Amino acid sequence: MNLNLRPANECKFDEVSLGEVMLRLDPGEGRIRTARSFRAWEGGGEYNVARGLSKCFKMNTGIITAFADNEVGMLMEDFINQGGVDTSLIKWMKTDGIGRICRNGLNFTERGFGIRGAVGCSDRANTAISKATPEDFDFDYIFGELGARWLHTGGIYAALSEQSCETVLAAIKAAKKYGTIVSYDLNYRPSMWSAIGGQAKAQEVNKEIAKYVDVMIGNEEDFTACLGFEIEGNDENLKELNLDGYKKMINEAAKTYPNFKAVATTLRTVKTATVNDWAAICWADGEIYKSKDYKGLEIMDRVGGGDSFASGLIYGLMTTENAELAVNYGAAHGALAMTTPGDTTMASKKEVEAIMGGAGARVQR
Repeated sequence: MNLNLRPANECKFDEVSLGEVMLRLDPGEGRIRTARSFRAWEGGGEYNVARGLSKCFKMNTGIITAFADNEVGMLMEDFINQGGVDTSLIKWMKTDGIGRICRNGLNFTERGFGIRGAVGCSDRANTAISKATPEDFDFDYIFGELGARWLHTGGIYAALSEQSCETVLAAIKAAKKYGTIVSYDLNYRPSMWSAIGGQAKAQEVNKEIAKYVDVMIGNEEDFTACLGFEIEGNDENLKELNLDGYKKMINEAAKTYPNFKAVATTLRTVKTATVNDWAAICWADGEIYKSKDYKGLEIMDRVGGGDSFASGLIYGLMTTENAELAVNYGAAHGALAMTTPGDTTMASKKEVEAIMGGAGARVQR
């Protein structure tokens, strides 16, 4: 496949992500409702991709986001700096002492175990990035003068507010004007869309965004909820996944949106919160490629697994333009990310490639 990527020597960034970064508060092995202490991390569906490309795959990445200019915002910036992601594109917004004007988002997340599923409890209304307009970011400067080879954003950011729907479209259109490849993770969250029009609004927004996307990414439910494509043969609880139905759906999506250069979806069968079957497929140039199967994958923390899939896929597409290799980079990276706590990857490229090559879990000394 030929992505027509911009030359690296013309661009400051290999990739930039647009979206919200929240303070994740994690009760460890316990529950949110009974916690007496939390471990703090940073996380966000779009940001996690930039961090994975930086930390694991050693690419030059940046984050386009906004923070309320206070101590929590500075903590978030420090976390992002530790992940190696450029913070110069962050918009700092004035706020008052209690967050009436704008605030920074919080995400309480418990991991789940066995028959008890993972639980997320977000506190993210009226955040700085949800209020940000296209005028708050100089997209012509970012994509034209600085240069970015790839923009990644997604449906979590689009669902934050009516305003974010407009801002994400403006960013994508600016990126396309300068020849930047655009990837988008549908990442459907019913609770987030409910306040701004529900699934009907999600489909309206995502169908418009899809017209400008080069690489479309989703999970088992996203293509149906966001774009209206039905997957034949899946049971409603997704305990069994029909691979032929996915292949048919992806081919239909590629016909509907001829601008798609690649379409990828993760395949997760949840046995328990701590044991999943995991794999992925990717369509490119009329062919569908399936990753290695990770049957009975033992999960420590599933949150961020899809984002790590996306960063591995993007790395593979950018460096090899080989969809089969790329989907295997994505699946292996996602699998490894789910073996450690927190939203973001702790894997190295060497470990990802070893898993792709069939390495086992024997002790390394």
